[in-house]
Amino acid sequence: MNVHGRRVLVTGATGGLGQAIARALRGRGARLVLTGRRVDVLEPLATELAAKAIVADLGTPDGVAGLVEQLGEVDVLVANAGLPASGPVLEYTPEQLGRALDVNLRAPMLLARAVAEPMVARGTGHLVFVSSLSGKAASPGSGVYSATKFGLRGFALGLREDLIGTGVGVSTVFPGFIVGAGMLDDAGVQLPFYAGTRRPEHVARAVLRAIEGERAEIDVAAAPIRVGAALAGLAPRPVYAVQRALGARSIGERLGTAQRHKR
Repeated sequence: MNVHGRRVLVTGATGGLGQAIARALRGRGARLVLTGRRVDVLEPLATELAAKAIVADLGTPDGVAGLVEQLGEVDVLVANAGLPASGPVLEYTPEQLGRALDVNLRAPMLLARAVAEPMVARGTGHLVFVSSLSGKAASPGSGVYSATKFGLRGFALGLREDLIGTGVGVSTVFPGFIVGAGMLDDAGVQLPFYAGTRRPEHVARAVLRAIEGERAEIDVAAAPIRVGAALAGLAPRPVYAVQRALGARSIGERLGTAQRHKR
């Protein structure tokens, strides 16, 4: 699908990745609807990109319904909003678990359900889910986050099969370690020298490739990280042993501590 002139909804637009995605789409001529919780960031961004801004908290019961009511017709959904959800599972309260599931999994599912039906009726559209390589391979301190991102991958793959032949595409983008914006950058955690990183612009370009090339999945990470994630599905025990030996537990602990206030 060519995004020029298409109406595109980007959730989580106030975060660093969301801003990069929105700017890349606008650069291709898309007409944008941007949503997020931070009015102070959302409104200037919407003005810059000639976009419609809708303030919404996708972690509340009425957040998705309220967004859909104000939305109108869209040609593309980019479900990018997400919570870090880092830290050991046993530290999470039931309420915190529920919020992570609501924002990272329930909201994109409900939004996709809402916008996909009219897309199918028109015979055209595209749904993009921004997941994470944590949705292919878990690590220490990622149990809650990985659960939501594994779930998002399963939902997207199943939905893609449901919509084959309708003219509506479904893609999932899997960022690895992203510097310059996003959850890792917000946490201020320094990675070891061997951890390859990418920037928000790489994620934004992957979103465009997913839509324009009707790609099922795209990883955005250095080659060793991509290979490790793929091998984790085939041989989890040795891969996770190597991961621990390379300091994954320490990284997970630091991320969990830095992001605890965002649960």
